Amino acid sequence: MLLFGIQHVLVMAATPISSVFLVSTTLHLTPALTANLLAAAFVLSGLGSLLQSLGPWGIGARLPFVMLPGGAPLVLFLSIADQHGVRTATGAVIITAAFYFVVLPVFSRLLRFFPTLVIGTMITIVGVNLVKVGALLVTGRPGTSGFGEPRALLLGLATVGFTVVAYGLLRGTLRQLSVMLGLLAGTVLAALLGRVHVAGGGGLLHAPELMPFGTPQFNLVAALPLLVYSLASMAEATGQTVVNSEAVGLESDARRDAPRTIRGDALVSLAGGFFGLPLMVTSGENIGIVKLTGVRSRFVTVAAGLVLIVIGFLAPVARLVNAIPAPVVGGTALVVFGVITVLGIQLLGRSGLDDHTDTFIVAVALAAGLLPILVPGVYAQLPPTPRILLESGVAVGAFTAALLHALFHRTPWVSRSLMPAPAGPVPAAAPAGDAPPDQHRP
Repeated sequence: MLLFGIQHVLVMAATPISSVFLVSTTLHLTPALTANLLAAAFVLSGLGSLLQSLGPWGIGARLPFVMLPGGAPLVLFLSIADQHGVRTATGAVIITAAFYFVVLPVFSRLLRFFPTLVIGTMITIVGVNLVKVGALLVTGRPGTSGFGEPRALLLGLATVGFTVVAYGLLRGTLRQLSVMLGLLAGTVLAALLGRVHVAGGGGLLHAPELMPFGTPQFNLVAALPLLVYSLASMAEATGQTVVNSEAVGLESDARRDAPRTIRGDALVSLAGGFFGLPLMVTSGENIGIVKLTGVRSRFVTVAAGLVLIVIGFLAPVARLVNAIPAPVVGGTALVVFGVITVLGIQLLGRSGLDDHTDTFIVAVALAAGLLPILVPGVYAQLPPTPRILLESGVAVGAFTAALLHALFHRTPWVSRSLMPAPAGPVPAAAPAGDAPPDQHRP
């Protein structure tokens, strides 16, 4: 049981490591604060895994789930922190976690405004933004002295290469560990190049610190991008619950089971916000492990949760992980977050883009959502309130896709234009000379 649990930990470990290092590097945190966040990420992931696997009091799915800091909402957390401060970002996480509980009773009604087409557009924009964030870890920020430094590029690209080689050569469970193995190989190469520096001192145990950035600040307008994304997160949790139920051979009832999963996500995210973390979500990668190995017991992920908690309290482990250079983490992030983009594209493929109207909707939504990502500062001269809304490419893309989808598929005039012609005798054709121009068209 413990070995199977460790396998789940190894599969998901790259995501909390990448998430914490993205936060640390982007916000220029101290090594001590980075180690504290990493410890909190492992402990909260462990507690969340226990909650989802055991499902006490109707909170948690009672399925083999592992939880981790969400990759998709991470960029929103960083964007809010960059614009309004990290205390406002942690407040936004707490607001969003509370929003889960408020909106859950009417979730099924709200979800009709976010069909697969809208969610796929949103996830694609999130993935592109995250890939950009990971790339900046490898290259550094444009205009800085270390931008494009050759050894950093070598480490980032080599990490991607190691991951590809591991995935290509290995089979079975080891292939599922290719991301983690690529990270380890990149770290070894960095050590050979003298880029790994392990901090000394400190004790054996370290407890995560409550409110490491200070008292959270609550700004509803600043939290709006996360609130919008939470709808997509609930939809994703619903799909994961159904897939996981099928993987363990249970008959799934989404109306019964999905709210339990979402309540677990909300409670763990609420706690995570007080420890300085982004939203916590269930891990789709671990569902693949369940399907691959055929080990269906939820007590395997209970064991994984206990291992994660132990790792979080062991200070030497946090210090070792903290020594991994940013370009190596960036190379891993390029692969991990590239998967998010692919998931968005897959969702778009399922939404029926053969329809020209849907193609038009996605094209306009992607253009609106990617503009502030690809051209930073494009709205810098606007007043603060509209700038907050427009600078979140994910929120802009989601709103645009939802609005256009409602406009073209739900408004009465569109519905009438798409209705088939009434049955009955076909009227006699007018003489060719009297026919209007449209009547001659094929």
